[in-house]
Amino acid sequence: MRFTEHELTAALTGTAKALLASDRKQRRKGVDVETAWAEMDRYQRFVMLDALGEQVLPVLVALPDAPVEPGTRPSYDDQVVADVVSGLVGEDRGRVRRAVEVKARTALVQVALAHVPPRLDPDALLTDES
Repeated sequence: MRFTEHELTAALTGTAKALLASDRKQRRKGVDVETAWAEMDRYQRFVMLDALGEQVLPVLVALPDAPVEPGTRPSYDDQVVADVVSGLVGEDRGRVRRAVEVKARTALVQVALAHVPPRLDPDALLTDES
């Protein structure tokens, strides 16, 4: 699938914030996700985004091309994503560990896809007003 740099950045940032929101320590503190994200220094955000990028970006790039109507997000069912993930996960793991990794990465990719901003209509960006 062809994603723009903005779409990939938004997907990765949204996934990082979703993981931050699911952290038990953050929930116990009662801190808002946006506040917790802003309190992280640049290096902490980099480390989190780098680790997620290694897991999510290869899968997003390897997804098959699908037509996306303007105003909608690209979406794939779990089986398509799991097939792509299982193709990217190495065979050097045990059967159970590999299955767990495929399910976890599939869930991460679905979270990332949910954070991709809706596609814009490229024709609507150009107007006849010159």
